[in-house]
Amino acid sequence: MRNLLVCLAPAVATGVHLLSHQGPVADAALSGRILWELGLPRLLTALLAGAALGVAGFVLQSALRNPLAAPEFTGVNPGAVLGILGGMTLGIVPADSVLGALLAALVGGALGGGLGWVLAARRGPGQVIVAGLLGSAVLAGLTTLLLAYQPSRFGNAMRWLVGSVEGRVWDHLAFTSWWILGWIVLVWLGSAALGVLAGGDEHAAALGLPPRAARVTALVAAVALAAGSASLAGALAFVGLMVPHVARWAARGRPRAGVPAAALLGAAALTGADAVAQFLTRIVSGGDLAHRLGLPTGVVTALVGAAVLIAVARKEIEA
Repeated sequence: MRNLLVCLAPAVATGVHLLSHQGPVADAALSGRILWELGLPRLLTALLAGAALGVAGFVLQSALRNPLAAPEFTGVNPGAVLGILGGMTLGIVPADSVLGALLAALVGGALGGGLGWVLAARRGPGQVIVAGLLGSAVLAGLTTLLLAYQPSRFGNAMRWLVGSVEGRVWDHLAFTSWWILGWIVLVWLGSAALGVLAGGDEHAAALGLPPRAARVTALVAAVALAAGSASLAGALAFVGLMVPHVARWAARGRPRAGVPAAALLGAAALTGADAVAQFLTRIVSGGDLAHRLGLPTGVVTALVGAAVLIAVARKEIEA
């Protein structure tokens, strides 16, 4: 029933105006049902996925001591997407399984991130981005081969590859919401360790914190959050990269305040990006077609993130 509702939702939304002859009461009831069953889950998906990516990026940048550390640059997001699509191809993950998508994203994200961290093991955590980009390229190539092998199985592959919060319903949020919120709370409780790790391994060891064990624990939390976001909205780019920088500025460098700041800013950033995507969709497609032709939210985050990176790079060059 849930899948049928998701498939028919655009047609139902497009035909709301055709029911006006039944009176304002019936029209308001149908609009309210669409808002409850599709609109609110979409909003909560954006809030949860954005919060997860913001905190995941905050953890990665603190634990790896690299301002460019983010789920998409460390192999975590590409691995999570490959895990989901690979699980569907092998028949391990049903297309409508919420828990299956989360577990596949978790395994794929751990393997993708682990590949980059293993490659950078002898070069230190600061070099993990270079290794992560190499690993991400390999994972992206494998994903392309997978799509080319069985293209008919992935009619909704754009959701996972670009990132979109559209089409989520309450069943998708039933477990994943608690997963994301639970990991955010755990990261906040252990935020003091992030501040110690950011000072370097020698600093952490001097304070009695085993740097290797603490870093592994932090990376596990980052993978869990990124996988939760990917299982809901696919590989959304740049949210986990940009948000932590603003969060650290807002929290004045205090990790205990930085974690909730990253969650709130990530949620706000992705919700804003989705609002822009919906607005642009209505402009481009015009009126009723906007319910059938949706601009993925990931396109907006990618464009904004790329613009910010270009501006930062130009500023560094001029300096």
